[in-house]
Amino acid sequence: MKPTVIAVFTAPELGFRGNPAAVVLSLTALKEKEMQEQASRIGMPATSFLFQDTQGKYNVRWFAPDEEIGLCGHGAAAAGIFLALKNATGEVKLHFQGGVIGVKFAGGRFSMHLEAIPVLEKINPPQAILDGLGIPVLEMYKTANKHLIITDSEEAVAQMQPDFVRLRQSDIFGYAISAKGDQVDFVSRTLVPHVQQLEDHATGSSHALLVPYWSEKLNKKNMTAHQLSPRGGRFFVELAEEEVILTGTYEIEK
Repeated sequence: MKPTVIAVFTAPELGFRGNPAAVVLSLTALKEKEMQEQASRIGMPATSFLFQDTQGKYNVRWFAPDEEIGLCGHGAAAAGIFLALKNATGEVKLHFQGGVIGVKFAGGRFSMHLEAIPVLEKINPPQAILDGLGIPVLEMYKTANKHLIITDSEEAVAQMQPDFVRLRQSDIFGYAISAKGDQVDFVSRTLVPHVQQLEDHATGSSHALLVPYWSEKLNKKNMTAHQLSPRGGRFFVELAEEEVILTGTYEIEK
């Protein structure tokens, strides 16, 4: 069956095409090898594999072309939109190894709830990352997901030309590079030098750690954020106690 491809966190009026994910619904759980082979063949940044268990719960796993993804925000959003459209419902719960993700759907917009990811500790940036980014690094933090890197301006984020060969000389898997925005609250880019994709387009999991950081810095619970990747992404975000709520628009790609 041909997968459905849904791009999420789009903003056509800004030229933002969002992050595409393929969605594959199967009658039973597929074997890991089969999912990885399909994801490699499909070639999307993420492929969401869905199946419904005997209790009626929808289970999801995400695969990039070269490896499994533990938490994929944009893949979860695409899977939730797919099921909402298929089942004509306004809310979907997705079960994955780390818990449950809720996706709500209404009026051409979706919102999803992710567990907030706090910073764990401030660290000294490795020289390979300083050299590979080539921009000012004000702070770097370790989290339970990606690392967080703060730079001095939106321009630095937008104009950054990463040297991925140099970045791979650090064993840190990936990082969200962020700064206070000029027209929005904050901007970011997400780099993953050790996998095929290198840069992610519009990253839900990164915003699960960016939102609590910027909420504290800006003393705001509701914010707007742009991801300045080559495709671009727009996020309307909210911090609600221990949850991050991400809202956006989507397009079904032909």
